[in-house]
Amino acid sequence: MERWSEEVLHDDLHTRIKIDRLLFDSKTEHQRLVLFESDTFGRVLTLDGVVQTTESDEFIYHEMMAHVPILAHGRARRVLIIGGGDGGMAEEVLKHGAIEHVTMVEIDAGVVEFSRKYLPNICKGAFDDARLHLVISDGAKFVAETDERFDIVIIDSTDPIGPAEILFTEPFYANVRRCLAEGGVIATQNGVPFLQSDELSSTLAAFRKLFRDATCYLATVPTYVGGPMAFGWASDDASLRRLPEGELERRFAAAGIETRYYTPAVHRAAFALPPYIEDMIG
Repeated sequence: MERWSEEVLHDDLHTRIKIDRLLFDSKTEHQRLVLFESDTFGRVLTLDGVVQTTESDEFIYHEMMAHVPILAHGRARRVLIIGGGDGGMAEEVLKHGAIEHVTMVEIDAGVVEFSRKYLPNICKGAFDDARLHLVISDGAKFVAETDERFDIVIIDSTDPIGPAEILFTEPFYANVRRCLAEGGVIATQNGVPFLQSDELSSTLAAFRKLFRDATCYLATVPTYVGGPMAFGWASDDASLRRLPEGELERRFAAAGIETRYYTPAVHRAAFALPPYIEDMIG
């Protein structure tokens, strides 16, 4: 008998992925964690029934959320990742040899240990990199209390449900701003605008109260259905998202990293927004 994983994140759209092999189904301290294999998507991780990542297309999400702010900044040395328990974001960030320190704050230790064991093709040894400092804690509490400053802050959160809900609020973003070094950049996960317009518009409304420059950029990730996915962008330096493609090419070549989705041309194009999203964010 065929088994399917059905996601009911959206009221008017349910999606299903065929479970070819169920590998794990258990509750951690914070959420239900399920891992299964799909002949199309590889290993698929869901938390409380919502798909978080798949082996086949995680590179799109992680490359665009990591390399866009790092290469736009150009001099980043210290990076803060909120969430990202699967290790994929840290793996992409740590590809940059110029990055000296990465602090990753993940609320659920169970997700990290699980990813080490079951998702090695995503984390790829990132948790063993000496530059990575793993903190098991509430991300909102961390940014409210830390004295550290970071060039890049990446909010690799789940959707604003349960433990991640606070990570989409203005007080949280204000504390993130406090953690940014001068000229720093924040990048956020903001869902699929066509289906989750409030998630993006509320984040951008908060950003525009806190930063001189705030917008979003886009990438198409097959797993996250309903149109392109949005990544929030905020900085006090508006020039960072307007870099010429030639300068991005120079920085990309100097970084010496290999990518499957990100290119300097894709980087530039990702900030070109269709009118329905421009209208959404005002």
